[in-house]
Amino acid sequence: MSSLFEEEKSPDDIRTPLADRMRPRHFNEVIGQNHLLGPDGPLRLFYERGEFPSILLWGPPGVGKTTLAYLVAKEAGYSFSRLSAIEAGVKEVRELIAKAQHRQSQGKKTLMFIDEIHRFNKNQQDALLHAVETGTITLFGATTENPSFEVNAALLSRCQVYRLHSLSESEVREVLDRAIQTDTLLKTLDIEITEWDLLVSLSAGDARTALNALELAVSFARKPNSSKIKITRPILEKALQQKTAQYDKKGENHYDTVSAFIKSMRGSDPDASIFWLAKMLEAGEDARFIARRMVIFASEDIGNADPFALSLAVSAFQAVELIGMPECRINLAQTVTYLASCSKSNASYVAIEEALSEIRNGSDTTVPLNLRNAPTRLMKQEGYGDGYQYPHAFDNHFVDVHYFPEKTPVKVFYRPGFFGKEKSFRERLEFLWPKRYK
Repeated sequence: MSSLFEEEKSPDDIRTPLADRMRPRHFNEVIGQNHLLGPDGPLRLFYERGEFPSILLWGPPGVGKTTLAYLVAKEAGYSFSRLSAIEAGVKEVRELIAKAQHRQSQGKKTLMFIDEIHRFNKNQQDALLHAVETGTITLFGATTENPSFEVNAALLSRCQVYRLHSLSESEVREVLDRAIQTDTLLKTLDIEITEWDLLVSLSAGDARTALNALELAVSFARKPNSSKIKITRPILEKALQQKTAQYDKKGENHYDTVSAFIKSMRGSDPDASIFWLAKMLEAGEDARFIARRMVIFASEDIGNADPFALSLAVSAFQAVELIGMPECRINLAQTVTYLASCSKSNASYVAIEEALSEIRNGSDTTVPLNLRNAPTRLMKQEGYGDGYQYPHAFDNHFVDVHYFPEKTPVKVFYRPGFFGKEKSFRERLEFLWPKRYK
């Protein structure tokens, strides 16, 4: 049971890790999370009022959950107490609540910060309920897991849940720039970084990781009796003990790699597909970008040959949003290997492109009266819906009717393939429309 900030570390003490030296000391120094801290953000509004509800901060590591809790306590006049859910039990919770009750009797407020609150069991969470409900404590819980699954309903209902996002590349760059320009040690050095994109991408939106990487790289690149430091790819690889893929997310290598990834899946090679996936992930590519490409691929290159492919791809995208890196790499790998291995068809893609071309070339698009909806009496009098034949009233739930505009001849856009589910589609359509599918 410890308070992380009971004795605030001096930003001038170079023995303190860089990430701690650069920890924001005021709300206005926080980079990112503008949806919470911007002019209309809820935390900003609570701060201006000087009163905060109990809050669960949900987000990946290194995005400022602990820092926000501390800043709230510091700037709104709360006593700050911190527990780690890994180390503390019900006994420690009750001890802190007792101290908070004593402070409350003296007119003082307590903010209790619980790191990794999702690791508390039901009894530990229940021990907080009365204190939260009566305002004895203002609870700030930090979790990397979805609170809906990991925090019991009674406690969840007493807290506001706010999602914190990974920092964008520009925000990570801002964090690093600020460190170089303002840190007690770094501002005395002449630092040149030749691999900004790599340094930023390696952080995966985690400010702490980015600052640790910068600090390590500086220590490896620094030479005795010289203030000039050049941080290159070899320096970063040496400092972080990992080889980095040549990958510029805004350059040719990025597009070449994505192209190889898509073409490997289209070519039904799961091994090459997983290889290019690994390269993109290792280089720090946004997992959401990869997942979006797979959703598109599922319809463009697989389509109705395996309709489940789209459902799986969408599920993978949702998993990426829900879980994040590094764990979502497993979801991506499952989906990539499935998409690469299943039957392929681009018939749906070809069909919509040909239909769009037909429309753009001036084809008549007037809807025939028998296919129009007739929600009003006037429309019925005008003949809307007259002569419509309801397919379910016929054998095979089908009737041979011209569904195109009256003056537009039938044209085949969708040509099902001979593999997977599309094989059965082709057989059915050939049976229903024999003149069309000769």
